[in-house]
Amino acid sequence: MSIVLDTGDFSVAAGEIVALLGANGAGKTTTIESILGFRGGFRGPRAIRLFGEDVTSLPVERRVALGIGYVPERRRLFASLTVAENLEASSRLPAAQRRRRVHEMLAAFPMLGERPDARAWLLSGGQQQMLALARALMDRPRLLLLDEPTLGLAPVVVADLFARLRAAAAEGTAVLLSEQRASLALGIASRGVVLNRGRVVRLASARELANDPHLADLMAGG
Repeated sequence: MSIVLDTGDFSVAAGEIVALLGANGAGKTTTIESILGFRGGFRGPRAIRLFGEDVTSLPVERRVALGIGYVPERRRLFASLTVAENLEASSRLPAAQRRRRVHEMLAAFPMLGERPDARAWLLSGGQQQMLALARALMDRPRLLLLDEPTLGLAPVVVADLFARLRAAAAEGTAVLLSEQRASLALGIASRGVVLNRGRVVRLASARELANDPHLADLMAGG
């Protein structure tokens, strides 16, 4: 997957986790939503290639059908549906495969498996975030996009969430993780992309960025 922004480009390979870093307003959500096709225009990426195909002019549904999973900021679950119903509603698989996949996801996420009939609005914040991730993984996406997934979560839930992301990457999924808290994201990523006002201002390995004393200034535009 390749993204071209105003002043630079970056890619995410199969099995790789890349951190998209920046302060509030840096352009992280714009970039994620532009990849999905929710946004257009000069503020987002100039060109997007997914799995070798130029999708810059394709609508959202065509891009998702290529194999994109999405965990939006603040989850956006179907609050009145149960855990199992949320998983089913998110899938494009044929009915029999969809039902099997729901059982697989409930087994892979024990905290969800214990409450498959619970309404989403009754879940804790951590359980809701796990449901949002499980929903995004239902159809085995080739690219997983996450927008600020650790927001408001306890450290133990973040650790569990990141374990799931590592497992997804180990199975070959490309993961693009948008995160304001750089230290968290760089602890799981192999590379990082620093944005400021919609521009790439730094692209380096996670280790380089984690050890860069000027990273905070860079993210703030200093």
